[in-house]
Amino acid sequence: MKASGLAFLLCAVTTVSAKPFWPKGKGSLSTTTIAGVEVVDTQIVRDAQAVIRNMTDYLYKHQMRSWLFGAAMYNANETLKSQVDLEVHAVGTLLHDLGWDMTPGSPWFTLDHRFEVDGAIGARKFIRSHPDGQFWDEQRVQLVWDGIALHGTSSISEYKETDVANIVRSIGLDYRGPGLGVTQEVYDAIVAEFPNDDLIRGTNETFVFFCETKPDVTYDTWLQGWGDEFIPGYSAVGHRAVDMYVPE
Repeated sequence: MKASGLAFLLCAVTTVSAKPFWPKGKGSLSTTTIAGVEVVDTQIVRDAQAVIRNMTDYLYKHQMRSWLFGAAMYNANETLKSQVDLEVHAVGTLLHDLGWDMTPGSPWFTLDHRFEVDGAIGARKFIRSHPDGQFWDEQRVQLVWDGIALHGTSSISEYKETDVANIVRSIGLDYRGPGLGVTQEVYDAIVAEFPNDDLIRGTNETFVFFCETKPDVTYDTWLQGWGDEFIPGYSAVGHRAVDMYVPE
């Protein structure tokens, strides 16, 4: 979605919160059901879905599945559900791969940031410019930022706040399959609604694109393997942390 389209979308929303709020768990938030999964249904969550709806089909479906798997995980564990902010989770999972948008002129993609950072910055801009999101306190915004920025680094996110860790776990379920309370039956129902047959192909093509178009931010990261494997002449030598310490 181009920046002008986003601006139009946000201007069209007229419901504005009267004061800052931080809903924990289901609380009084309205809900709806998607692919058999009960999910939070607020204006900012609906608008986050609208942002990604016109993205590449595999990318849209991946972000939707990530949200739904996480919501199903919460629905299976009421104690955990009561400890998290369902809007933070929804926005964080729905927008976690804004940085994967390879559309020419994308407002989310940059040449000088890792894709996780592009996504985190994009989500923060979305929240702060949204009629409801402008009332989010800084801690809620930061939880979304951290969950997206760290979603490729679970060895760190696991030790962050519960909201952050579970944004990352939700995304991981799309690659690992059923678990964390998400049964095979629930998993299959979500995949039936949002098929995942193009997930691995799309992921590989996107990572190769990053290594080709902005290699400097892929060297010495977990994406480096895609450059080494698929791009002739790609080399991180001279760009790695170890290169600063190896004697000549």
